[in-house]
Amino acid sequence: MDLNSASTVVLQVLTQATSQDTAVLKPAEEQLKQWETQPGFYSVLLNIFTNHTLDINVRWLAVLYFKNGIDRYWRRVAPHALSEEEKSTLRAGLITNFNEPINQIATQIAVLIAKVARLDCPRQWPELIPTLIESVKVQDDLRQHRALLTFYHVTKTLASKRLAADRKLFYDLASGIYNFACSLWNHHTDTFLQQVSSGNEAAVLSSLERTLLSLKVLRKLTVNGFVEPHKNMEVMGFLHGIFDRLKQFLECSRSVGTNNVCRDRLEKTIILFTKVLLDFLDQHPFSFTPLIQRSLEFSVSYVFTEVGEGITFERFIVQCMNLIKMIVKNYAYKPSKNFEDSSPETLEAHKIKMAFFTYPTLTEICRRLVSHYFLLTEEELTMWEEDPEGFTVEETGGDSWKYSLRPCTEVLFIDIFHEYNQTLTPVLLEMMQTLQGPTNVEDMNALLIKDAVYNAVGLAAYELFDSVDFDQWFKNQLLPELQVIHNRYKPLRRRVIWLIGQWISVKFKSDLRPMLYEAICNLLQDQDLVVRIETATTLKLTVDDFEFRTDQFLPYLETMFTLLFQLLQQVTECDTKMHVLHVLSCVIERVNMQIRPYVGCLVQYLPLLWKQSEEHNMLRCAILTTLIHLVQGLGADSKNLYPFLLPVIQLSTDVSQPPHVYLLEDGLELWLVTLENSPCITPELLRIFQNMSPLLERSSENLRTCFKIINGYIFLSSTEFLQTYAVGLCQSFCELLKEITTEGQVQVLKVVENALKVNPVLGPQMFQPILPYVFRGIIEGERYPVVMSTYLGVMGRVLLQNASFFSSLLNEMAHKFNQEMDQLLGNMIEMWVDRMDNITQPERRKLSALALLSLLPSDNSVIQDKFCGIINISVEGLHDVMTEDPETGTYKEHTLEILCVRFETTAINCMLMSHLEEPKVTEDEEPPTEQDKRKKILALKDPVHTVSLQQFTYEKLKAQQELLGEQAFQPLMETVDTEIVTQLQEFLQGF
Repeated sequence: MDLNSASTVVLQVLTQATSQDTAVLKPAEEQLKQWETQPGFYSVLLNIFTNHTLDINVRWLAVLYFKNGIDRYWRRVAPHALSEEEKSTLRAGLITNFNEPINQIATQIAVLIAKVARLDCPRQWPELIPTLIESVKVQDDLRQHRALLTFYHVTKTLASKRLAADRKLFYDLASGIYNFACSLWNHHTDTFLQQVSSGNEAAVLSSLERTLLSLKVLRKLTVNGFVEPHKNMEVMGFLHGIFDRLKQFLECSRSVGTNNVCRDRLEKTIILFTKVLLDFLDQHPFSFTPLIQRSLEFSVSYVFTEVGEGITFERFIVQCMNLIKMIVKNYAYKPSKNFEDSSPETLEAHKIKMAFFTYPTLTEICRRLVSHYFLLTEEELTMWEEDPEGFTVEETGGDSWKYSLRPCTEVLFIDIFHEYNQTLTPVLLEMMQTLQGPTNVEDMNALLIKDAVYNAVGLAAYELFDSVDFDQWFKNQLLPELQVIHNRYKPLRRRVIWLIGQWISVKFKSDLRPMLYEAICNLLQDQDLVVRIETATTLKLTVDDFEFRTDQFLPYLETMFTLLFQLLQQVTECDTKMHVLHVLSCVIERVNMQIRPYVGCLVQYLPLLWKQSEEHNMLRCAILTTLIHLVQGLGADSKNLYPFLLPVIQLSTDVSQPPHVYLLEDGLELWLVTLENSPCITPELLRIFQNMSPLLERSSENLRTCFKIINGYIFLSSTEFLQTYAVGLCQSFCELLKEITTEGQVQVLKVVENALKVNPVLGPQMFQPILPYVFRGIIEGERYPVVMSTYLGVMGRVLLQNASFFSSLLNEMAHKFNQEMDQLLGNMIEMWVDRMDNITQPERRKLSALALLSLLPSDNSVIQDKFCGIINISVEGLHDVMTEDPETGTYKEHTLEILCVRFETTAINCMLMSHLEEPKVTEDEEPPTEQDKRKKILALKDPVHTVSLQQFTYEKLKAQQELLGEQAFQPLMETVDTEIVTQLQEFLQGF
């Protein structure tokens, strides 16, 4: 692409690409895409975005195309890679001038230079760093700033490289420029501190911007540029100096005044100082040891004493608390239980920590956290009144929660209390003791103090286990406080029910639960919405607890469920509705069938809520979870929900619909439980299987659930299902088997095995395209035992339950292998016998024995040739299913006791089933699903569970003897090992 002739054309097309008219925009974008691989195109773009007389939008677009081109075509091995000659020209052009007047474009240019530096610096671009260093020294403000901006982005990018060779290059770079970077930062910092009181806001902001950028460079060099930074005097000098600089900058906040831009930049710089310390501590904990004492002194003084009053701000306090927390929790600073096993560095750091955290210091920190930082603020109380749902979302972890002060103070309290619980437990107990009895509702400060102390007791529940008699405290103090209905007491009602929720899994007598349930019922009718929402949270924690007893809960179920439903209707925020739905789901899950009389109102409301939540996919996820538990609770009665339920499943599992990104996993789970609890197939339920084919094509993490769904349809209505979908399903399975993992192959083949088990006639016909694949796997000796076991299970079903189809399959495979049928059958039997040990499931082992015995009686010479192997397999199977009667010395076959209709047994599955009685389900057991019942009925028809292997073996041998006659049969038996024959005779005695 000739630069002179092309510039005008490219400029024109870029101009068109900035148009709002799609008719103009689309052709321009297509043309630019074609030019991406043309030699000289990026040189033209460079000329365009460095020409300050052109339209800003055009230049911006040129920068973006250039930046994207670096990602795609700069590497030597990339398709259509830029030539080395053009890259050399571009590198030189990028650092010729640092005079871009537009901030946004300047930032993009700095980023794209950094992208090139990541690939080429320093080997192909050795002049970059020297050029930047010289450029940041110039007196021109604009050039200096742009060079500094680029210097930062280059340093940031090079610091992020992780290969050992790249790390070494960055270490060398850091060592070479660290002194200069420190000097540059000190220069700009001193300039700012001199100008801050001048009143020239433009000059102050300019110097502060340079201070910030130079500090960003130093941060990357300090944290990532040295293997052992504590051995570098310049690095440690810079870090030690941070504390004095921080004090200076905090004092500057008094002088900045009301200039929001300047104050914002100042606070960002202060926060950046703390980030340097936090990052350095994270990456180099032992190098940080000399800084532990100073860091703790500085942070504690500004956060927990009057030193910080008037000059600190919330984000700074959060950072200081994070610094304290990281030092307290740092694993590198914790000695082993046996001190002699600890490193000297660990012991030194631990010694510094212990010397700092004295009893007075810890006591002051604890009291200050509780009595100052835990107090509900005026702003929070106002939000409680004006936006109660917003308040609860903020309290339980809203978007800004991670960086807000309250959660940070609570986490710091938990960590310090855990680390120094022997010191702090008496302090907190004393604070509790001073708050016994009711509090005057007119004394708001006293109410807030009690709220804060109760908060601390809840957070420290596990540490206080041995120190607080919570059961007595609940009866004598907390329960009466929940009964104070005055409006001013609502912070305490909310806090007390929250506190109980924190202790419920720590220390709470089961006998007290009915009293708690009574209190929860009352609080769910509280006049305050926040109290009701908090109560719902505690209810969830209560029903989730492992000591939960359904019999204690049932008397309160109707009231609680009704009140929770009313709360769900009342709240309007998406997050709150999700939360209440989650509580309802937990209740439904725990009481299961007992919920049936009370769900009518919820069932009627959910379709409306689903419609209202069209734009809120996370709320729809919560609805899906609720529906899952509802279907499980309703069992076969869930069929009444189908008019709403099936369209929901249809939408959630349709990969052509955008919401599936959020809803698919829960939608598949709902589909599965719907099938498991369905009493019969319906046309609508059958129709939504149309969604399955695209799901199988995706080979996603949801395949396991998809296979369970397919099995669900097979158990529910194999004939209708297979006749409708088997052809397409077979195609999908054949594609999957080519590329899926070993585990995935087994899952596919288990579906086929289930189809053969459920429908021995139709199953082999429908999955006929897969059976040659299985046959070939057996003949060729599949090397993975678990896959081979499944192959033999599938083929065993065909051979035992559909002998005519097996014969036709054998004929087909003989043609494919170009062998005689008998020869191929012999090879298969030989491989089967050889790989029998791959089969570990007793059911499949018995199946193999029955299947191979089903070939008898036969006068086929090949089968007679393999007679020894068939008998060996049969005897192995008999060992699995027979037990010796110690009194008579005779053997008899196990009887399968059906312990529950789910077909879970304490005996092995290959034994004979003896009866159909269904035992009563205990409180802790889930009731059987409709699918469990179908599996049981199926098992009662399965030859593996209905045919006695002992009798079958006897009958087949007897028939073989009659077919051949005694004279020919005896030599056949002589091919079997005498020990095996002896065992066989023992098993068959009595016949």
